[in-house]
Amino acid sequence: MLELAKWDSFYLIVGPAAGALIGLQFVVMTLIAERPAIRASEAIAAFGTPTTIHFSTVLLLSAILRAPWQAILPAATLCGVIGLGGLVYEIIVAWRMRKTAYQPEFEDWLFHAALPLAAYAILAASALVAPARIREALFGVGAAALLLLFVGIHNAWDAVTYHVAVKGRDKETKEL
Repeated sequence: MLELAKWDSFYLIVGPAAGALIGLQFVVMTLIAERPAIRASEAIAAFGTPTTIHFSTVLLLSAILRAPWQAILPAATLCGVIGLGGLVYEIIVAWRMRKTAYQPEFEDWLFHAALPLAAYAILAASALVAPARIREALFGVGAAALLLLFVGIHNAWDAVTYHVAVKGRDKETKEL
């Protein structure tokens, strides 16, 4: 497909970036594992795992859209399934966020719930319009992938700074 081939460079940049960030997320989790917080599994399910899922989604989208499809419908169908699955998953994430001991602030709701929900909705909508408006649909998929990538970067950085600044400060206070 000629229209899809025009996106090769985009997905050759975005896909490996997502893959590398998945690896870094594992490194971060390993480094902060030595000082788990109370009810850490709830916080990881609400704030840590979704970040890895977003990076994995971007990597998967990059692989799907780099495949040599003969028609747009199979790729659109896969993107639609991923978008719908992501919507369901984000509802679960929002529910988990409410159940953690940590009280999420506006920024948490924005980057951990609202923006990923919007990205998955854009992905699902792009899949629906792809057969009739392939060019616009591809821009939608690209926008969703970039949004998930940047949300994941923000959330990974947020987790690291929280553990370094807040948890590190708590540890120092206890030692005094």
